[in-house]
Amino acid sequence: MAISASDVISLSTARANFSELAEDVKAGAEKIITKNGEAFIALIDAKRLDYYHLLERERIHLLLIDEASKGLDDVAAGRVMDARSAIESIKRRRSASSNAA
Repeated sequence: MAISASDVISLSTARANFSELAEDVKAGAEKIITKNGEAFIALIDAKRLDYYHLLERERIHLLLIDEASKGLDDVAAGRVMDARSAIESIKRRRSASSNAA
């Protein structure tokens, strides 16, 4: 949904007209409340906020699936190291860098 100029309201105007703003938001509008001329908060319907949170969780799940797929590709290509070997390699590097200093 696009935000129009009428959806940008100063904090003092929002305070004075909060009930009307709430009704507009409940009817589907989104409002940007400004403070000192800059965007401060957004006023949106609670159901829409729940929907936005659901979308964000789904996006995170898709990112996790993508990372898991990359990991499986690494396993298939043999680009893996068991945990003990990885820890020992880190310890050796740390030891070598502390001895060099």
